[in-house]
Amino acid sequence: MLNTTGSAAEAGARSPVRRLVERGVCYRDLNGNGKMDPYEDPRAPVVDRVEDFLGRMSLDEKAGLMFQPPIAIGRNGAVVEGIHPLSVAPTTESIARRHLSHFNILMAPGPGSVARWHNSLQKIAERTRLGIPITLSSDPRHAAGFNPATGIKQEGFSQWPSQLGLAAAADEGLAERFGDIVRREFRAIGLRSVLGPMADVATEPRWGRSGATFGEDAELVGRLAAAFVRGLQGGPSGLHPSSVAAMVKHFPGGGSAGNGLDPHFSTGKRQLYPGNHFEYHLGPFRSAITAGARKIMLSYGIPGGQTSEDVAMAFNSEIVTDLLRGRLGFDGVVSTDWLTVDSHRVLGILKLKDASAWGVEHLKVPQRYARAIEAGVDQFGGESNAQAVAGLVRAGRIPESRIDISARRILRVKFELGLFDDPYADADAAATSTGTAEFVQSGIEAQRRSLVLLSNNPVPVVGDRPMLPLSRPVRLYVEGVDPSVARNYGTVVSSPSLADVAVLRLASPRRFKWSKHLLEYFVPQGSLAFKPGRLARVLACCRTVPTVVDVRLDRPAIITEIASAAAAVLVSFGCEDKVLLDALLGEFSPTGRLPVDLPSSMAAVESSQTDVPGDTENPLFKVGWGLSYESGESEA
Repeated sequence: MLNTTGSAAEAGARSPVRRLVERGVCYRDLNGNGKMDPYEDPRAPVVDRVEDFLGRMSLDEKAGLMFQPPIAIGRNGAVVEGIHPLSVAPTTESIARRHLSHFNILMAPGPGSVARWHNSLQKIAERTRLGIPITLSSDPRHAAGFNPATGIKQEGFSQWPSQLGLAAAADEGLAERFGDIVRREFRAIGLRSVLGPMADVATEPRWGRSGATFGEDAELVGRLAAAFVRGLQGGPSGLHPSSVAAMVKHFPGGGSAGNGLDPHFSTGKRQLYPGNHFEYHLGPFRSAITAGARKIMLSYGIPGGQTSEDVAMAFNSEIVTDLLRGRLGFDGVVSTDWLTVDSHRVLGILKLKDASAWGVEHLKVPQRYARAIEAGVDQFGGESNAQAVAGLVRAGRIPESRIDISARRILRVKFELGLFDDPYADADAAATSTGTAEFVQSGIEAQRRSLVLLSNNPVPVVGDRPMLPLSRPVRLYVEGVDPSVARNYGTVVSSPSLADVAVLRLASPRRFKWSKHLLEYFVPQGSLAFKPGRLARVLACCRTVPTVVDVRLDRPAIITEIASAAAAVLVSFGCEDKVLLDALLGEFSPTGRLPVDLPSSMAAVESSQTDVPGDTENPLFKVGWGLSYESGESEA
């Protein structure tokens, strides 16, 4: 039974934090002693505040900083104090007794409800011994598509194309604008950290996460990732109280997934580098670090052949300490990906997935934590076992001084974000500060600029001119398009044989593996070819009537036969039906360019080198391809 309440009464007997004035300075008396301690002084340098605060912390409080589990939001923004499939423990227990102060959200209600819930969490936190404020994070929640695993579309936010769509627009200014709007909408509801951007380079077409990358050109990926980081920060000068912190992922790049299999699961635990392109994948992370990124998330995979020991990134000191901290000079927070060390069961029954402790599966969970900390990890995503880390220190396995190093890095971000001075959101303004007309229009413009026109063939029924743009009046047969939207553009008919043109919207092929692990249902795997039955229906429509096909690229698709049969083909990356139909009727001309190659066959994919960009033989359409109505030619 779920028990939810907005009350923080269980957090302890301490009174709420008071705002006091000392020597003309207003401060929050977080520890309730009636005086302004150095860590409470908003004028003091961050480094001094961190050191003062660290000296006041217990071992258990330091260990609590190192975990970031999921947390549930109750109906209408109530605090969840009972059993819930998305939480590891009741909310007050997590904050007041387990000393956790970082959480990520999954499903969420509207902006006002989330902001009120966030404020309730901060009230629970401020009644703890030191009043450590809460940092909430999420994957980006602005996609016009839908990621059912982590980035469920947020009610009330502006809607944008995927990262791959921003790469199709190839505009740093647009990527920074996106980051800025994410910052403003996240801050309005209390979220202060984004689990992104993905700086992975999509060199393996089958990888199920490639649709969330900026494509396969490492130079472009780096420019756009850095721009997005700057947008989240609110400028090039690093974190400040108006910022949202980026957690750039998945170092050192997950795009070289072996056979396209995802390293969340044991079948895909090895990242392969047959083309010796390991260094190629590092470039975007260098760019993000230069832009000021304070957090980096590690990939799950084993860096096949790149280090002396075949263990996953999180347990690999050559990756974390030697490469990331040494060569790349990163001194921010290094986090594991979610559930790397230990697994999590939903309601104690169904595993989200096994722990991705590749190469150290034989170790018990506390020893895995020790191995990761020794490798250089600061924080554990999706997990909450702070007592295990504290136990390692008490047992003499890890020195407390090593925990202090991670605590400093984590606290620095909290102080830079201003959470110790003002952690609250304006719940009354949240609904009007998100999804504004300005933000919505920016998202629509990005959707427009992301559309890529791949082919536009002359058709006899329109006088041997290119099929697009369509002319009114027009009779439309639609699949994958909301008929109520299509009726604003023409007469919607019930059969291709009654239409002047058919408009079909397809999703890129997705093979889901039935598994005992819940998360595996949501990760696309396997062939990039459409299933025979689906392909046959599309081709039959093309034979009946001139057909326009739009394919949403959640990852590359093999459309060789469709491209030969269709009158026109586009690819999109999460755009509304209205945006597509505006393009088809000539309200604007597509200008996007492909950010990834579209292979001609699965045989070409299977024979390519997983770490090398543009390596499939004779791709149907290459990176940079795209037509416009004005030129009719690619500008690649």
